[in-house]
Amino acid sequence: MEGSATNWNSMAIAFALALVRIGSMLALAPFFNSQSIARQTKAVFAIAICVLLVPTVAVAATHSPQSSLLQISFTGLVGEVAVGVLYGLTLSLLNEMLLLAGQIVGLQFSFSLVNLLDPASEIQTPLMGDLFQLLGSLVLITAGLDRVLLASMIRSLQVVPLGSFPLANIASSAKVLVPLLSGSFFAALELAAPVLAATVLVEISVALLGKLSPQLPVISLTVPLKTLTGFVLLIGSLALWPHFIEDRFSGLLDVAERLVAQKVSGGRS
Repeated sequence: MEGSATNWNSMAIAFALALVRIGSMLALAPFFNSQSIARQTKAVFAIAICVLLVPTVAVAATHSPQSSLLQISFTGLVGEVAVGVLYGLTLSLLNEMLLLAGQIVGLQFSFSLVNLLDPASEIQTPLMGDLFQLLGSLVLITAGLDRVLLASMIRSLQVVPLGSFPLANIASSAKVLVPLLSGSFFAALELAAPVLAATVLVEISVALLGKLSPQLPVISLTVPLKTLTGFVLLIGSLALWPHFIEDRFSGLLDVAERLVAQKVSGGRS
């Protein structure tokens, strides 16, 4: 009876810790953090994942000498939140990259004053920023990257056993995440580069025509020509989006996995 009670106690603690880790990741990760998905749906989804994983994780943790599942603590809970936040915050840079690229393109389309309510963040964002984020979410779902993220989170349970994430070097994560912000900025420029270059060439061409023919209504021609040219280039470049987004997503996921693994190895050494 004591052994059975100990097993149930370990499973309950493992369930709580796993729910904290997965819930933290779902709150920040792309697609899963969308406000268009009901909170009840997210909660049921996280609980279902934990119910499927906990029996295996609890048994492995019980036989692990480094496991601290038998005594849940504030440090263990904070560590699980840290793992989930590392995954979610790192991958959320993909959404920021798409939003910035949309803002750049919207400025070239003269849509900078057209704002909509972003369903992911519930704030007013530019029209093209919303469009880019929706297209990015479509690529994520179509390519199955949401399942790749869940598989990586499940693998993290082996790399970082529940309750064993060290907190000593959490502050050093900023040294890795801050440079990623500049990387997201340059990635947004790369994504918007075809439209940006085409619209700038249209502006230069219309300006030269205006110099040659002062009677030409330059202001009336610039906006529609830029918009039409930009949309043609945008539609043509959509074929490159899946590879581009998958590459950036894989890179951010690798960074998140290395951050978690380095923390664990650093805490154990």
